[in-house]
Amino acid sequence: MTLPDGVTVIDLRTDDLRAAEPLSDLTALPVRPVSLQAIEDGAHGLTPDLGPLLVICERGVRSGLATRYLSADGLDARAYPGGVPALRAALKGDEAGGK
Repeated sequence: MTLPDGVTVIDLRTDDLRAAEPLSDLTALPVRPVSLQAIEDGAHGLTPDLGPLLVICERGVRSGLATRYLSADGLDARAYPGGVPALRAALKGDEAGGK
């Protein structure tokens, strides 16, 4: 699954993982770093005007939990299955298909 147009990507990864591989290097879509703790606490600062939210974590587990919290807060959110490795693989597949 590649990233759909019009979404804001929510990066749940830790600061060190974000620094090692910024999602902004993988996509031109807007990316917002937010911790799972901030989402659980309702202190995420995300609003409906950001459009649909696509939540990505390192392996795809925490994004599902974050999505449930964000949906409960009235936001249009869904998890990216498989996390960053799945995104990286999908993007490589797109590049190979375009050659």
